[in-house]
Amino acid sequence: MATVRVIVNFSKSARYAFNALVGALDSHISDPRLSICAARRRQDLPELLRENLSDFTVVLWSFYSPGFEAASCHLNEVKTLIDRDDIIHVAGGVHASAEPLQTLRAGFDYVVIGEGEQVLVELVQRLLAQQSLQDLQGLAYLENGNMQRRGRGPLIDLNDYPPFSPRYHMFGAIEITRGCVYACRFCQTPYVSKARFRHRSIENIVEYARRMRKEGFKDYRFITPTSLSYGAVGEEVNLDAIENLLSGVRLAVGHDARVFFGTFPSEIRPEHVSRDALELIKKYADNDNLIIGGQSGSQNVLDLSKRGHSVQAIVSAVELCVAEGFLPNVDFLFGLPGESERDVEATQALITTLIDKGAKIHCHTFMPLPGTPFQREAAGDVDEKSSQFIYRLESSGKAYGKWKKHAETAHRLVQLRDNRIE
Repeated sequence: MATVRVIVNFSKSARYAFNALVGALDSHISDPRLSICAARRRQDLPELLRENLSDFTVVLWSFYSPGFEAASCHLNEVKTLIDRDDIIHVAGGVHASAEPLQTLRAGFDYVVIGEGEQVLVELVQRLLAQQSLQDLQGLAYLENGNMQRRGRGPLIDLNDYPPFSPRYHMFGAIEITRGCVYACRFCQTPYVSKARFRHRSIENIVEYARRMRKEGFKDYRFITPTSLSYGAVGEEVNLDAIENLLSGVRLAVGHDARVFFGTFPSEIRPEHVSRDALELIKKYADNDNLIIGGQSGSQNVLDLSKRGHSVQAIVSAVELCVAEGFLPNVDFLFGLPGESERDVEATQALITTLIDKGAKIHCHTFMPLPGTPFQREAAGDVDEKSSQFIYRLESSGKAYGKWKKHAETAHRLVQLRDNRIE
C-alpha cells in the first residue's frame, strides 16, 4: 500500500474546477494515506515538490485554451528543477480535453478527457493500492511517443459530488447546472460536458449554501451556462424551479446575506428575459445588474453561430431589464466567423441602440477555441474602424472588456494550431 500526496497547482481561472476536484477527493476517499495541499503562488510548487513526503505525488493542472502556453512554460520550469518518477503531472480542463496530444507533448504525464471528478477519485484510489493507471477510463498518455486514450471521463451526477471542499476551506460559487443544450459554435462548454442540461437538486444546493453560511460567508453565486435554464430539460424556462431554488437559498442563508443570480460567473440568454423572471430575481437576489449574452447585432452572424435567438430578443431583454431597474451588461463577440462589413455595421448600430436604452457593453474578440465547431476558423479581427468605435464607448464609460487581449490570444491560438504536428 502506498501514500499519495495531491498538490493543486492553483490558478485563479481554474479555482472553481479545483474546488470541485478537491471536494470530490475529500468526499469519496477517507484514507489517512492521502494528503492534499495547494500551491497558490508560482514559487510554491517546486518548494512543495522538494519535500517528497509520499510514495506518489500528483500535481493537478487545469487551464483554458488561452492559458495553455503559460501552463506549459510553468511545467517546464518545474520539471527542470525537479523531475522524479514519483511525481505525476495531470492536466484537465477544456483545452486538455480538446487537445490531449498537444497537452501531453508539452510534458504533462496524463490528460483527463472530459469531466474529472470520477476519474481523479479512481486515479488516486489506484495509486493508493499501487495499481496501474493505463486502462483508467478518461485518461490519455503517451506510450513510445504515441497517444493512448481510454475514452472520456464519465458524465457525473452533480448531486454525487460537492461543489467545493469544506474540509480544505476551498469554497466558492455553487455549480447548479452542467452542460448546455444550445451548443453555440464558438463555445467549448457543450462540447466538453455534452449538449444537455444536468442540474444539481435544490436540496443539494441549499445544503451547500448552509455549509457556507456556517463558515461565515455572506456572498452566494452560482455556476451555470445559462442562469434561467435551471430546472429546464430543453429551451423552456422553468420559473417554478428557479423560484424554489432562490427562495430555498435565501431561507438558508438569511436576509443579511447577498445572493447573486444572472451575473458573474454566469449569464442570461436574451430570449429568456421576461418580466416574471426579473421579478423573481428582484424578490430573492441582491444584484442590480445582469449579464446578457448578445454576441452580435447581425441576424446572419447569430444564425451562423447557432445562437438560437434573434436580434430583437436582445433589444427586448435590455428594455425589460431597464424597466425593472437592472443594468444590463450585454456581451458582444467581435470578429465572429462569416462577419461581413454589413454585419459589423449592424452590430455597431445595435450597440448604439442598446446604450441609448440604458445598457452597458462587455466587449470580447472571437477566439477559435479547440474542441468547438469554429476551431478551424481564423482569429477574430477587430478592424481600425471597429476599434475606434469601441475606444469611444470605453472612454465614455459605456463599454469595457479585454477585447484587445483576446485578439492577441486568438492569433496565438491559431499559430499553435497551425504549427501543431500530429
